[in-house]
Amino acid sequence: MVVLNNEIYESFLEINKAFKRIIKFDSDRLGITMVQLKAIYTLAANPDISLGELAEKLRMTNSTASSLIERLVQIGLVERVIPPENRRVVSIHLTEKGKKTLNLFYSSNSMVIKKTNEVLELPEEEISELLRLHKLVLKKLTIEEE
Repeated sequence: MVVLNNEIYESFLEINKAFKRIIKFDSDRLGITMVQLKAIYTLAANPDISLGELAEKLRMTNSTASSLIERLVQIGLVERVIPPENRRVVSIHLTEKGKKTLNLFYSSNSMVIKKTNEVLELPEEEISELLRLHKLVLKKLTIEEE
């Protein structure tokens, strides 16, 4: 049983490592960090997102997300927008430079997109089975308090 358990653990670690490598490949080509790439991608997919929502989607604390956004503001990829009707709310938007960076990600033979498309070439029933198994494993690994 221990051997099988170790094989499952190692398999997930290897897949996670492979994803990180391809994301790093793309982020290095864009001159930003992996986390910054994930952030601008998330911002593009979720217009008018709040800092707390972004932190949740990136699975980080609000403090960490705030530091990330500050750095993205400093390099001109995002801006904070305070709507005049509710000055207590701050939303985060991509700047034109941020949009251009993201467009470059999409148009420059992104390794993430290329490799993801290769996975999507698997037969549909295998992808469905993979996703079903992932949900089952996640359910088994989730602590009830979560």
